[in-house]
Amino acid sequence: MERISKKISREIIKKAFLPVVIFLLIIILYLFYHLKIAPQISIALHQTLKKYLTTILITSVSFIIQRMFGGIFSWYKENIAAKTTSRLDDELIPFLRRFSKILIWIIALLIILPIFGVNISALIATLGVSSLAIALAAQDTIANIIAGFMIMVDRPFRLGDKIKLPSGEVVKVLDIGVRRSKFLSQDDNAIIIVPNLELSKSKIINYTYGQERL
Repeated sequence: MERISKKISREIIKKAFLPVVIFLLIIILYLFYHLKIAPQISIALHQTLKKYLTTILITSVSFIIQRMFGGIFSWYKENIAAKTTSRLDDELIPFLRRFSKILIWIIALLIILPIFGVNISALIATLGVSSLAIALAAQDTIANIIAGFMIMVDRPFRLGDKIKLPSGEVVKVLDIGVRRSKFLSQDDNAIIIVPNLELSKSKIINYTYGQERL
């Protein structure tokens, strides 16, 4: 556990080093402005400059957080995902990396906009409605992704296992994907692709598990 913690720490430090240096420089500049420049300028100019400096500060913090998450995902990909037989985590890591990046910058934007007097209540309402519409339109995709997670956790079958599908075919497990899984038919060597949701809701007969118990 201690070795894993050290590896994660090194990966985060490597990814976040440059953003942290930039952040510290911005803090120094901000303090210099606040102590030396602000007392000598007008209040109106001070308020304007303060908005831009705060925006730069928030942007720097968001950049640091993004890089830290990137370090965690990189460590997981190289040290955990590369050693597992399932490709589910390999396919999900890029998606989660992009999702976290988008989420971080959306939050940063929602913090920055009120600084410039923008009312974000209507914007948040619009985003909520849009998110609901997207979720409804992609509910089958989301359900299949969740089912893929459940298959990875419950492990009703593994790569290479011989199983019987709900449709009756006896197959060999080739791949457990994010939305669909692939199987090789034992009868005609055809590739059968089944949505994960269908697999999670149906009875699966696993011959390999039975042979391992003998």
